[in-house]
Amino acid sequence: MEFFKKQPNFDFMRGRFVAMAFSLTLVVASIVIMALRGFNFSIDFTGGVLLEVSYAEAVELEPIRDVLAEEGFPGAIVQHFGTTSDVMIRLQPEADKSNDALSHEVMDALQADNPDARMRRVEFVGPQVGEQLTNQGIQAALFALIGILIYVTMRFQWKLAVGAIVGIAHDCIVVLGMISLFQMPFDLTVLAAILTLIGYSLNDTVVVYDRLREDFRVQRSDNVLEITNIAINHTLSRTVMTGVTTLMVLTALFYFGGSGFYTFTLSLIFGIVFGTYSSVYVAAISALLCGLKREDLLPLKEKQPIDDMP
Repeated sequence: MEFFKKQPNFDFMRGRFVAMAFSLTLVVASIVIMALRGFNFSIDFTGGVLLEVSYAEAVELEPIRDVLAEEGFPGAIVQHFGTTSDVMIRLQPEADKSNDALSHEVMDALQADNPDARMRRVEFVGPQVGEQLTNQGIQAALFALIGILIYVTMRFQWKLAVGAIVGIAHDCIVVLGMISLFQMPFDLTVLAAILTLIGYSLNDTVVVYDRLREDFRVQRSDNVLEITNIAINHTLSRTVMTGVTTLMVLTALFYFGGSGFYTFTLSLIFGIVFGTYSSVYVAAISALLCGLKREDLLPLKEKQPIDDMP
């Protein structure tokens, strides 16, 4: 705890060129991975087969998932519905199998494991996220970024707004690259994690920017790198504690929340780590590359020339 009692004095800006090269490499690598490997879209995006299965007694979901994975359905989504003895299973369609054949294979596997399994209903379901909704989601994301740009410009300065947008884009691209690299199922929970990450990253960046503005006004030095270091060090304990406590919650959710939360929590864990890093380096360095100066953040009355008349 001694670290948090003392004011840290790390020279973050000394390693800005290394951080720039590292971030650029991450972003380029993530884009290449997404282009080559694509995403493992779940049936939320692709549609699939839905089965409702009932049991004589309450059943656990993990053994059912294990049975389906052994039979060649590792991506099956298994959930309780209504009661703990009723199970809903959703599967992605297979090109070489009809929906009827697919449902019979699943039921044969389930009944071999538990003879009490009975199929109540089977049907083909379309994707929850269709082409129109996907396009609307992309448009909404663009409008959100424009709104963030306007908000940060009005509250701080347009150079900082550009830095905030670059930081958010950096975090989202890197996390999407990780999801593509490990072929994690891309479902609605991952989409929710990306949207959550945007809010977290922006909030963390605004805190740093707020302190940066105050230090630019208080410090009389014209050394932008020095003042930026001071501002980051002033917010470092808050940034670290926020990131650590959030990661503690996500880690607990990952281990004890069940497989339904794996992709959501992993996406956010990646996002929190890179979001904290981008708040310290990417957002601040991007603003400096835009030519941020001390005069940009001074109140208007301090920018006006002083009348030397008696």
